[in-house]
This record gives sequence, C-alpha cells and structure tokens, in this order.
Amino acid sequence: MAEHPNEVWSWDISKLKGPAKWTSYHLYVVLDVFSRYAVGWTVQPRESAAVAEALIAQSCEQQSIGRGQLTVHADRGSAMRSKPVAMLLADLGVTKTHSRPYTSTDNPYSEAQFRTLKYRPAFPARFEAIEQARAFCREFFAWYNHDHRHSGIGLMTPANVHHGRAEEAYAARQAVLAVAYAANPERFVRGAPEPPTLPTAAWINKPETEEVAH
Repeated sequence: MAEHPNEVWSWDISKLKGPAKWTSYHLYVVLDVFSRYAVGWTVQPRESAAVAEALIAQSCEQQSIGRGQLTVHADRGSAMRSKPVAMLLADLGVTKTHSRPYTSTDNPYSEAQFRTLKYRPAFPARFEAIEQARAFCREFFAWYNHDHRHSGIGLMTPANVHHGRAEEAYAARQAVLAVAYAANPERFVRGAPEPPTLPTAAWINKPETEEVAH
C-alpha cells in the first residue's frame, strides 16, 4: 500500500512495433503507484536487465530515494527477475515484489499507463525508427505527467499529486464551484457540488477484507 509518493513504484516493459513485421522497440517505464507519475522511462532496441538496472538507479537518484523508503513492484519477466536488478535494489535498500505466477492483473498501474499511451489518437501503427518512438514518448510523457487529468487520482495531474500540489488545486476547484453554486443554485439539483475526492491510498493486491488489511 502507498499513502504518499515514492513509497511504491511499478515498472514494466512494453513492445512498440518497428518498421517491419516482427520488429519492435522496447519501452521501459517506472511509475509511482500513488501519484501515477512516470518517474523514469526509456526506449531501447531490446529487453535488457542492464537497461532496467540503469533506469531504476537513475530514477532513484533523481527522486532522492532513501534506504528503506521504497518498494518496487514488477511482473515476472526475465528482466524483472534478473540478478542485476535484484542486486541493485538490495544495494539501494529498496524492497522488491513480483506479480503472482500466471496472474495478469497484478501489475494494473503499469498496464493502465501503457493502454493510455497506445490509445492516444496520434499513436502510430508502427514506428519507422527508434528516434521516432523516443520522440513520441517524450511528448507523451510530458503530457501524461503534467496535463493528463487522471480519473484514478481525482482528475488531478500526476505531477500535482507527486509534487504535493494536489490539495492547493483541490481548494481552487472548490472555490470555483462554490462561486458557481452561489450564483445559480437551481442548476445544481443535488446540492452544492464538490470536486472529485483526492487519493488517500493505492494498493497492489488490495486485501479483500479490512481485517486482512490490518
């Protein structure tokens, strides 16, 4: 469970179709589970534990992750379970978890983010070169982190939640709604409107009962 940014990250690799049949590039993304903020990403020609290791290390450095602060979740792919990645996480004091065997829904945050990417109107059927794939992802992640109003975090942007600006944005929304209600209360048949609720926690494999959660 994450109640604040930089407590639980999820990471995964998705294939982007290349110029010819059976060719592809590999998009690595490290995602903060609480804020949905992409803390790191890269597009590379192949799946590699060394690339994953470097990306996670860079993301931890940029986010100033301390020992014992972070848990990193991934599925059970070869890069995810590789010894270099495991040793890096151990050296950094980061806990690692993996999806349950044969369970495709145990990494929902990364999977949802990849769907958002691939359902963008401008997403091409194929990328003609790795530079094109990187340029597309550069533009996408700038939009995703800073402009995308995410339904899972109260229609806030991931950047606002990740960097502690969500409560200020919530108060501003509330003030605008209060003015609108005061001016035309008859338009709000359900009473005074409230902005969408801000996130308080995010789970991977949330327990089914409160007793189990405690």
